[in-house]
Amino acid sequence: MKKLTQSYMTGEGSGQLLYETIGECFDRVSEENPDNTALVVRHQQIRWSYREFRQQVDRLATGLLALGIEPGDRVGIWGPNSYEWILTQFATAKIGAIMVCINPAYRLFELEFVLNKVECKAIISAEEFKSSKYLAMLNTLAPEIATCEPGYLRSEKLPYLTTVIRMGDEQSPGMFNFEQVCSLGNEGAYQRLAELGPTLGPDDAINLQFTSGTTGNPKGATLTHCNILNNGYNAGQGMGFTPDDILCMPVPLYHCFGMVLGVLAAVSTGATIVLPSPVYDPVSTLAAVAEERCTALHGVPTMFVTELDHPDFAKYDVSSLRTGIIAGAPCPEELMKRIIGDMHMENVLIGYGQTELSPVNHLTLPDDSLENRTQTVGRPIPYVEVKIVDENGRVVPIGEQGEICTRGYSVMLGYWNDEDKTAETIVNGWLYSGDLGTMNEHGYVRITGRIKDMIIRGGENIYPREIEEFLFTHPKISEVQVFGVEDPKMGEEVCAWIQLKEGQTATEEQIRDFCKGQISHFKIPRYIRFVDEFPMTVTGKIRKVEMRAMMAEELKAA
Repeated sequence: MKKLTQSYMTGEGSGQLLYETIGECFDRVSEENPDNTALVVRHQQIRWSYREFRQQVDRLATGLLALGIEPGDRVGIWGPNSYEWILTQFATAKIGAIMVCINPAYRLFELEFVLNKVECKAIISAEEFKSSKYLAMLNTLAPEIATCEPGYLRSEKLPYLTTVIRMGDEQSPGMFNFEQVCSLGNEGAYQRLAELGPTLGPDDAINLQFTSGTTGNPKGATLTHCNILNNGYNAGQGMGFTPDDILCMPVPLYHCFGMVLGVLAAVSTGATIVLPSPVYDPVSTLAAVAEERCTALHGVPTMFVTELDHPDFAKYDVSSLRTGIIAGAPCPEELMKRIIGDMHMENVLIGYGQTELSPVNHLTLPDDSLENRTQTVGRPIPYVEVKIVDENGRVVPIGEQGEICTRGYSVMLGYWNDEDKTAETIVNGWLYSGDLGTMNEHGYVRITGRIKDMIIRGGENIYPREIEEFLFTHPKISEVQVFGVEDPKMGEEVCAWIQLKEGQTATEEQIRDFCKGQISHFKIPRYIRFVDEFPMTVTGKIRKVEMRAMMAEELKAA
C-alpha cells in the first residue's frame, strides 16, 4: 500500500454495501439459515433458530401494527438485556417505526426529557431490575396510567405517550402485557406487514440513540437502516463471521456497541447471539463462553479485567474463543497480552468511533501487531473517509495532531429536532468528532486527547455540562463545575466543584442524595468539593485544567 503523506484515508473494501432495510436483511438471512441457532438468552431460557426468531419478530411486529403503531412513530425500549429488547429492535425495523434506546440507568429527570424530546408514542419497559423500578418511575411521571385504558394514556407530563407495554408475565393497570401484544396480530396485520416492507427504504430513520452533549441535555442521534446495518455487517466481516460463529454479548443493548456491533454484526452474517445475563456479570459471561462454545466475545477493557482476574477464571474452558471487539476505552498492552494469551482471542479487534457514526469509524485488523492494537484505534473501516484537520479545517500532515473527522455511509442523519447542534457537528458531510488524534503513514490513528470535555468512566461517556445543568436546579447551588479525574479502576471518575449561595450550607452526602433517582448512578459525582471561587483565566474563563491538576495532587496525597 502506498504510504500516506497527509492525514486522510479511505477505508478499503471489496464488494458492495448492503443497500437494504434491516427487515429485508433479516428475512433474507433467516431464509438462508433457517435451522441455525439465532438467539440464546441464558437468563430467560430462550434458544431460537432463525426460523423461530423470525416468527417471534413477526408476532411482535403485527401486534404493534394492531395497536396503531405506524412507520415513523417513535417507540421507546427501556430495560436491561433481554429477548424482548432484541425482538423490539427487529419488529420496529420491519414496520418502519423508530426505536428509541433509553439508558436502563436513567431516572425521572432524564426519562421525562427523552420521551418528550422525540415525542414517543409508545414505550416497551421492563418491570424493574435491581434499584431501577421502571414501571414505578413511569407511574410517577404519568399517574394517569393507573386509571386509563391500555393504549389510551393522556398524561400531563408525557403528552405524546399513549401506550405502555410492560415486559414480564404480570398485568399492570393501564398497560399492555408484552406477550398480549405479540398475540394481537391477525390476518390483516400480517398482510399489512407484507405490504409495508417494500415501502420502507434503507435511508429511512430507524433508530434514535441518545448521546449527551458538551452543553445541555442529551441529543438524539438519528440513525438509518443503512447506517447501522452496514456498520454491524462491516464489524462482522472484520471479525470473519460466518454462520458457524457464536458471539457472547455481555455489553448493554441500548448502546450502539451492543445493538450494532453485537446484534447486527451477528444477524447480518447468520451467526449466533448469546446474551449471558441482564447486565454484565463476569461469571455469567465466562460460563456462557464455556458452555455455548462461543467463538467471539465483546467488552470494554474493564470487563475483560474482571473476567481474567476472577478467582474462578481457570475453571472455565474459553479455548473456543477466536475474536471479538474491545471498545469504549483504550486497552493497555499488558491486558491485551492476557486477552490474546489466556482467552485465546488471537484475532480480537480494537474499535473506535462514536454514536453519531453508527458507531465505529476505525477498527484494527485481525492480524495487527500488539503495538497497533494497544497504541492505536486501527484504520478507517471500509467505505468510510477519515481526515485529521487543524483548527481552520485544513488536513494536517502525517503525524501532526488535529481533530478527527469522518465522512461516509455511517454518518448520522443529524440530531433529532436540533438543526443548530447538527450544523455544528456535520460540516459539508464531514462529522467533527471533538477528539484529537494523529494518523501515521499507514492510516492508523492514535487518540491524543479531547476537544470536548468528556469523561469516560468504565466505558460510559459522561458529559460534564449535563450534570452541571442538573445540579444547577439545586436551590442551594450558585455555581458548579464538573470534570473528570483519573481513576485506576474506572479510567476516570466524576468530580464536582460546587459554590453554594451566600449563607447556605450542604454536605457531600446531601448533594449525592439530591442526584439519586434523578440522574444515572454513574453520573453522580464521586468527589465533591465546596469552594468559594474557581480558578479563572484573565478573560474570565474557568480553568478546568487547573482544577483537574489540583484534584490530582489532592488525591495523590490522600
